[in-house]
Amino acid sequence: MDLKRRAFLAALAIAPLVPQRALARAPEIFQTGGVAINGADPVAYFRKGGPDISDNAFKVSWRGAQWQFDSARAMTLFESNPESFAPRFGGYCAYAASKGYLAPTIPEAWTVHAGRLYLNASLRARELWLQDVPGNIAKGEANWPGILG
Repeated sequence: MDLKRRAFLAALAIAPLVPQRALARAPEIFQTGGVAINGADPVAYFRKGGPDISDNAFKVSWRGAQWQFDSARAMTLFESNPESFAPRFGGYCAYAASKGYLAPTIPEAWTVHAGRLYLNASLRARELWLQDVPGNIAKGEANWPGILG
């Protein structure tokens, strides 16, 4: 047996003994410092027609992140049915999810479609998202949650 083949077979024999570096899975919810969706009140998108990131003093923990709200009522609404208020794709960029990757979001780049909240990484990403919302949702759903890692 030649030297190269012997070295290759020896490497195969010890490969299972060498620790492999595990890739970290992204958090299920987009968060910064443990705070979901940049501290925006997710209920405000439905009740006020846009983001509210000012003085959201009411807080609740859900799916590994702290969610913030502008009122006790908003917090209670969220707690009663978080799936209906939390943004789809964990608050990560919906357009990026449709393309198969994760991206952070900004509160100002948002869409409510068919009763669900979708956030985007930028106003430009939102423009691209809006070109085919149903198609982008279908693509994002096909990629989710596998893109978390």
